[in-house]
Amino acid sequence: MKKQFFVLLALLLALPSAFAQQYFIADKLFTYMHAGPNNTYRIIGSVNAGDKVTFISNNNGTGYTQIQDSRGRKGWVESKFVSQQESMAVRLPRIESELATVKTELEKARNTADQEQAGLISSLEARNTQIAEMEQNYSEISQKLTAAQTEVRNLTAKLDTQKEDLLLKYFMYGGGVAGGGLLLGLILPHVLPRRKKSPNGWA
Repeated sequence: MKKQFFVLLALLLALPSAFAQQYFIADKLFTYMHAGPNNTYRIIGSVNAGDKVTFISNNNGTGYTQIQDSRGRKGWVESKFVSQQESMAVRLPRIESELATVKTELEKARNTADQEQAGLISSLEARNTQIAEMEQNYSEISQKLTAAQTEVRNLTAKLDTQKEDLLLKYFMYGGGVAGGGLLLGLILPHVLPRRKKSPNGWA
C-alpha cells in the first residue's frame, strides 16, 4: 500500500513537469534569479536573454514567476521578463538568415527576369528586322510587278497596232492585186490582136 502511495506521489510530482510549457527569457542582457517571489530574496544566479526555461508557477501579487532553467536550477524572476515567444536575441539571427535567403532568391529571380527580358527584347528586335526586310522586299516586288504590268500593257498595245497595220497592208495588197487584175482584164483585149476565124469556123 505504501509502495503504491509513493508511486502515485511521484507521478503527481512529475505531472507538472510533463505538461510544463516552454517559456523564454525576454530581451535583456540578463536577469537575476531569486530564491523567492520578490527581489528581497537572495540571488541564486542569473539567466541570459533568449534562454529557454520551464514555467512552474506565477505570483501575481509580486509580479514574479517561478522557472527552471536549462541547468535544472529553480528560482524566481520578474514576470515581465518571461515570455512564450522567443527572444529577439534568438529570433533576430534566424530572421536575418531568412532575410538573406529571401534577398538571394529575389536577386536570382531579378537576374532571371532581366535575362528573360533581354531575350524578349533581342527576339523583338530580330522580329522587327525581319518585318522591315519583308516590307522592303514586298515594296521591291510591288515596284517590279507594276513595271511588268506597264510593260505588258505597252507590248499589248504595240501588238494590237502591229496587227492593225498588218491587216491594213493585207487589205491594200489584196485591193492592189484585185485592181491590177481588173485593169489588166480591161487592157489586154485591146492590146492583144484578135485571131481571124478560119473558114471551118476554127480560129
